[in-house]
Amino acid sequence: MTTGTTGTADEAPLFGQESQFHAFFDDPRWALAIIRATVLEAAHPQIGAALVDNSTFVTHPWRRLRNTFLSMRRMFGTDPAVREREAARLNRLHARMSGSDSRGRAYDAMDRATRAWVVATLFESAVTMLRLSGQPLDQDTMERMYAEYRAFLAALDGDAAELPEELHDFWRYFDRVVEDELENTEAARVILYRLFDHLPAPALLDGAPTLWAAGRAVAGPLLGAITVASLPEPYRRRAGLPEMPGANTLMQGAYLTAGLARFLPKGWINAESIIEVLSLPPGSDDPRARTVAALRARMKRASALLRLLTPLGGDPDPGPGPAPAAGTGEGRRSAEEFFRQVLDQTGDGHLDWPDLAAMARELSTRLDLDEPEETRLYDAFAAWWRELQAALDTDGDGRVSADEYAAAVPSLAGPALIRLAEVLFDATDKDGNGAIDADEYRALFRTAFHRDLTTTTDGVCGQSSFVGDFLSFMSGRRTSTPYDPLLADA
Repeated sequence: MTTGTTGTADEAPLFGQESQFHAFFDDPRWALAIIRATVLEAAHPQIGAALVDNSTFVTHPWRRLRNTFLSMRRMFGTDPAVREREAARLNRLHARMSGSDSRGRAYDAMDRATRAWVVATLFESAVTMLRLSGQPLDQDTMERMYAEYRAFLAALDGDAAELPEELHDFWRYFDRVVEDELENTEAARVILYRLFDHLPAPALLDGAPTLWAAGRAVAGPLLGAITVASLPEPYRRRAGLPEMPGANTLMQGAYLTAGLARFLPKGWINAESIIEVLSLPPGSDDPRARTVAALRARMKRASALLRLLTPLGGDPDPGPGPAPAAGTGEGRRSAEEFFRQVLDQTGDGHLDWPDLAAMARELSTRLDLDEPEETRLYDAFAAWWRELQAALDTDGDGRVSADEYAAAVPSLAGPALIRLAEVLFDATDKDGNGAIDADEYRALFRTAFHRDLTTTTDGVCGQSSFVGDFLSFMSGRRTSTPYDPLLADA
């Protein structure tokens, strides 16, 4: 079986619009399959440990979803150069993730067998998705799709040797890993029992917390039950996952219902557009923002009405908080809010290197950095972490707690943070002319220059203005700057 990136004259290419995988991008069933695959990945001890230590999927799930979706688009696109560049970026990202779990077992995100398991879960979940929705693949199509996934692994690792070459051997491999290696990891439990119940609202629904909490209270448990019912029975038994009455019927109904979308006219569902709209920050100048703003206003009114009629538990509406400064539309955060919303990227209640690495990762992704700029940005964040650790880690445990941060209430604009701002400016200034123009600014913030930013008559942002704005956000805990959607939003 071939694992190349192009097919023969009689076969469709393994990548691009004619591939089997490409057809899933706009299929609503793929959302259910991805959740299932993510649980199977998280149940692997190495992947679960890496997720708990490094991932922002709990605190910033929508940001993670968008970045993952765009990465998959690049990897399965038609341009080999784009695929090679994205593979190199993913490898650099994973090379920075290693450590040990709570039982002292080492993990390494570059472990080849572990990476093969990630690809295996995607393939098996796609096959299961089609089977559960009444469209099982014929053998030839399944083998063709398996070749695509092996080609995906080869693009990452240089070869696909960690996955069996033949499809019939793959099923024995998959069953063996499920039965012998998967565990009831903390990461898997978080996805099944915490993420769905506490999923933060996307930017589109950020202004309607009561309405979001009401919908989440219904949808969260349903998604959890559907996902558990779809998992392989040997894993459910070993992990002690509950057998909910009617869960199998609910699961099959969900897949069948989502599968009806295939009868809609082509182009009616565009996953990329949906994710982009959900991610639009308030005040964005995106052409779709006006419609989104009107929809958000209606949701706020519906949320207020719902709150009056049925007082619900869950996330309360935000309090009035400090008044914004006149004419600026900006307010202040407390030290506790700043720690939780900005600094603690992984949501574990502490500030340590993975939190700052997550910031570097998001900024590098936004700016689409290559080497050596990416490493310079990571190094600048590492220097800032050492500065923070020296100043705030009073008990010497290697991390900064919320109490340690709040007690110090520091001005964070030390030399390392200033240097970080300068490095970020250089990375944003793609043409190296010493100023950030409108296109370069939009690449980072996905919006135009905000009104309080000092720009020259040429419509560009100088280094001093950019650095000052960054330091004001990071040390002054100012809200409603472009950095909120970048570093604080879900």
